Amino acid sequence: MTTQDGGGILPGAGAGADGSTDDASAEARAEWAGRDALTLLNTDIPRVDGPEKVTGRAKYTHDMRLPEMVWAKLVVCPWPRATIEALDVTAARAVPGVVYAEAYKQVGDELTYQGYDGIVAAVAAETPEALEDGVRAVVTGYSRNNPPLVTREQSLADGAPQIGRGDVNMRVESSTGDREETAAALETCDAVIEATYTLPVQHHVCLETHGTVVDYRGGTEATVYHSSQNVTGGARDFARHLELDSENVRVICQHMGGGFGAKFGAGEEGRVACVIARALERPVHLMLDRRQEFLMAGNRSGSRQVMRGGASKDGKLVALSVDAEKFGGMGPGSLPRPPYIYDVGTSFAEVRQVHTATDPNRAQRAPGHPQASFAMECMVDELAYAIGMDPVSFRKANLSDEVWHRQLDRVAAEVDWAGHPNKTTPGQPGADGMAEGIGFGVAVWGSGSRPSTVCDVRIAPDGAISGSTAVQDLGTGSRTLVAAIVAEEFGLGVTDVTAHIGDGKLPPAVYSGGSITTGSIASAIKDGAYQARVLLEPSVAAALGTEPGHLIWLDGRVYVDHALGRSLSWKQACATLAQPILGTGRWQEHLTGRGVHGAQSAKVRVDTVTGRIQVLKMVYIQDMGLPFNRLASRSQINGGMIGALSYGLHEVRVLDEDTGLMLTDGLGDYRIAGPQEIPELVALIDDEDTRQEAMGFAEAPIIPGHGAIANAVFNACGARLRDLPLTPDKVLAALAG
Repeated sequence: MTTQDGGGILPGAGAGADGSTDDASAEARAEWAGRDALTLLNTDIPRVDGPEKVTGRAKYTHDMRLPEMVWAKLVVCPWPRATIEALDVTAARAVPGVVYAEAYKQVGDELTYQGYDGIVAAVAAETPEALEDGVRAVVTGYSRNNPPLVTREQSLADGAPQIGRGDVNMRVESSTGDREETAAALETCDAVIEATYTLPVQHHVCLETHGTVVDYRGGTEATVYHSSQNVTGGARDFARHLELDSENVRVICQHMGGGFGAKFGAGEEGRVACVIARALERPVHLMLDRRQEFLMAGNRSGSRQVMRGGASKDGKLVALSVDAEKFGGMGPGSLPRPPYIYDVGTSFAEVRQVHTATDPNRAQRAPGHPQASFAMECMVDELAYAIGMDPVSFRKANLSDEVWHRQLDRVAAEVDWAGHPNKTTPGQPGADGMAEGIGFGVAVWGSGSRPSTVCDVRIAPDGAISGSTAVQDLGTGSRTLVAAIVAEEFGLGVTDVTAHIGDGKLPPAVYSGGSITTGSIASAIKDGAYQARVLLEPSVAAALGTEPGHLIWLDGRVYVDHALGRSLSWKQACATLAQPILGTGRWQEHLTGRGVHGAQSAKVRVDTVTGRIQVLKMVYIQDMGLPFNRLASRSQINGGMIGALSYGLHEVRVLDEDTGLMLTDGLGDYRIAGPQEIPELVALIDDEDTRQEAMGFAEAPIIPGHGAIANAVFNACGARLRDLPLTPDKVLAALAG
């Protein structure tokens, strides 16, 4: 017996009115319909929460206003290494409107690094204005401990204080391959490139800073509004700080202004908010300001990769030797083990952690991969030109997975690589000093899913239908995904389904990290919708004079097989129920997949007189298994390309070497790409990937773009830039020799 709906032919399950199933139907399970049978999924679906966001009705954590709420702020030392000489909150307590002022450190305490360790006090007040007065009234004094240890050179200097993990400033994290064997292989190469590639620390720049609103008024329960990538798991964190049972702590995140890997736990800001809430038994609003966000909310680690790569005349990567350093502050840093993506005959790689007295790194969109990609893509490009080979052909010759071959061909065609005049040697500027070039790169990402999501699909006799799971929406469209998958199952429109997400009281859901959200929740949503349909079909089939499994759910109606004359409207079908039904769905491994590929091309114009780089066009193609929302998928690809452009041309954390002060602690000094710098963007979905599997992909598109831009600059005018960001002064220096 089969059941056909708007999502295609599915194995049916003849459920009784009480929801029981017979032995034959017990083996039935949800399946994704063929792409040709889908009516809603795999199309452009506008986001269901779009109107809320553009009209300002969407409430973020920062927007929460509760009765009797107080405003709180951290007092943070600006120096990376210091000794507290003075700390007094007495005057702050006397400020009108201040209801809390406490020191969390003592005179004489040594502060080790810039970030959470620098939190010395907190103040809470009845109004934001009183809060600012109270913070200014806190008396602090510091003596700086030198050297500040904010640079690689300071940290690795002879006699430098050892502050890093395990009280060492540098440690070897991994070593693979044989250095001497690789050196010998390099001697056999027809072309060898020796180069050092460096990437700076990058900030997440979430538009909504880290923070929380803790609604605790005494007793045994609390509600926490938290800008979070982990609503379900967050309850344990906050419960510990509130000294409550986790089942009595409800975490809510209806909307969030970006996370990018930085917003998982409560953080120190969340812990302090809980401390103040317990002390006052009042709701506490504590959000980091922009300067504090840059000081303590994490970052993408920097890296320095010293490479020797060799190739043969026939276009093969023969050998690669890499000595890499990761700059994760007090954290370990992130960098996939070299070589990255490409097939290399013989290789050696040693990766070291270098610690500085700065904020520990956190996961940031495709952690470590953009750093690894930049160095490897530049090295591959340099070797291609060194042997006089088209860099697209060279890449394909050293990529065993042919998915990248077709993807490279596609992005090359989109920028007219075949008609480009300088494919094997750099171009020359025209009389006006302008030169145009094209560069390439590829990406890989694991994706995958976790078996930790549950989704309830509820149908009421009046036709109301909803999907509920606690998953948070970082901006990737999870709320729309819930509604769309349920709607597809019943042949409805996406706005016919109410999606409930972002609330810890809902069925548990996976955290959002590593692009696992879609893979994890989609199968649970599909299973929940399927289970609900199994429960609904018996009464509807009886009303239509047929058996369960002979129904078609399409365009808001339910039909008997293909006899479209016999049908009920959606509301009429639901009216056959005596009471609401609930289908509970869980993660289904057979509905999920993992592993995605991508390829990038970038076209630039370089002004060889001023050094200015203008990106003219970026093209990226991505496979993703079954595309659920093509509009959202292209948006994610565009976002990745913009992020890579911003990383490549602008973003860099700057610390003063003498004082350790952060000089880029605001959006006026820490530059990100603006609208005037966004080029033509071509986002392509690789429909030759026919996998009928749910998987995430959104981290992959940020990986190769900055490397492709650097390669395009060289292709344009011969200026090889190996140090991000790619600024005009570096272009002029490279041209000068």
